[in-house]
Amino acid sequence: MSVRAKFSVQSITKTPHWDKSKGALSTIKLAPVVSGSHENKEFYAVTPSGEINLSTINEKAAEYFELGKEYYIDFTLADQ
Repeated sequence: MSVRAKFSVQSITKTPHWDKSKGALSTIKLAPVVSGSHENKEFYAVTPSGEINLSTINEKAAEYFELGKEYYIDFTLADQ
């Protein structure tokens, strides 16, 4: 079984990494969608609040996220 949620990017911030050779640390903050489409209203009914904060030094991964865009998040239990 898995659980799917839909989140939108609320902010993207870059700060210098303490190890200058690693470049910037990007932090992406996401929140559940709440409106904008019938699908979003359905997701809001089952995921009314929450927050995901992702931090990465991988510039390509950080560039994947765009402010205001929506992303599906799939939660699948990992094998132990």
